[in-house]
Amino acid sequence: VQLQASGGGLVQPGGSLRLSCAASRTINSINIMGWYRQAPGKQRELVATISSGGGTNYADSVKGRFTISRDSAKNTMYLQMNGLKPEDTAVYYCNVYLFEHELTFWGQGTQVTVSS
Repeated sequence: VQLQASGGGLVQPGGSLRLSCAASRTINSINIMGWYRQAPGKQRELVATISSGGGTNYADSVKGRFTISRDSAKNTMYLQMNGLKPEDTAVYYCNVYLFEHELTFWGQGTQVTVSS
C-alpha cells in the first residue's frame, strides 16, 4: 500500500487546514489509519487514529480541535485541523496498520506551519 499525504501549508494561529492521505488501493482487511507529527528536534508523536470500523482516538493536545475521518469509497483519510496553534507546527505523516499482515505503511510527510 502506498500512501500520499497532502494539504499542508502555512496558516495563521487560529486558522484551519485539512490534510488528506490517499491510499493506492482499497484496503479490505481490518486496519487502523493514523496521523502522526514530528516537530524539529522532537520525536514523532501520535495525533489521531481511526479504525476500519470507524472508532477514533486523539492525542489530548488536539482533542476538540482536530477531527479525523475516512472515506472508504475514495480510499482516503482526512484530518480537519481547526484552531491551529504555533505548537501544531510539524511535519505530519499518515500511516496504516494492517492487522492481518502485521504490517505498517507510511506516507511521506506534509509540512504544517502555524505562524503569524
